[in-house]
Amino acid sequence: MAEVQVTKNEGETRWEAHLDGELAGFAQYQLANDVIVFTHTEVDPKFEGKGVGGALARTALDDVRADGSRKVIIVCPFITGWIARHPEYADLIYGAAKG
Repeated sequence: MAEVQVTKNEGETRWEAHLDGELAGFAQYQLANDVIVFTHTEVDPKFEGKGVGGALARTALDDVRADGSRKVIIVCPFITGWIARHPEYADLIYGAAKG
C-alpha cells in the first residue's frame, strides 16, 4: 500500500491527504490572530481505515508546532479524539498548561 501524502493547501485553508494519487481526505482550519481553529476533518469512505485521518492530524499539528506562532482551538471531533489518544500534542491546545 502506498504512503499517505499530506500537504497544506493554504488557498483552501486545509491540509489535504492523497493516497494513490487521489484526494483521500482533508482537515479544514481557520486562522485568527494567535490561534488556528480546526473545524472539520473528512476522509473519503473508500480510504477509511488506511491511516488517512491520523496522517492528517499528525502532519497538521506537527506543522503548527514547527511554526510556533499559534495555539490550537479544536471544534472538530476527530482532531479532539486524536489528541486525546496522542497526549504529546496536548500542549498545542490554546489554554493548555505549560509544562
